[in-house]
Amino acid sequence: MKASIAIQVLPTVSSEEELIRIVDEVIAFIKSSGLKCHVGPFETTIEGEDYNQLMDIVKECQHVAIKTGAASVSAYVKVVYRPEGEILTIDKKITKHAEA
Repeated sequence: MKASIAIQVLPTVSSEEELIRIVDEVIAFIKSSGLKCHVGPFETTIEGEDYNQLMDIVKECQHVAIKTGAASVSAYVKVVYRPEGEILTIDKKITKHAEA
């Protein structure tokens, strides 16, 4: 892998139910990319070979949140990019911590 991003999407909504519904829509969009991803309690991590594809996903997450009902949306994004070589993958970072 050449890049990974972690994104936390925070839609402005009127209830926790709406927050969960919209975040679920964003996660469904991310999963539809076909890229490896890991959903955590605060953010979703996605990894891939194409940095631009990952950045397009970050941008579209905002659009998905608005299209599905958020009045506005904030996002916190972490990026690891290594054009020459490999990054630490999701599996290398968390497999040893997976519940049996």
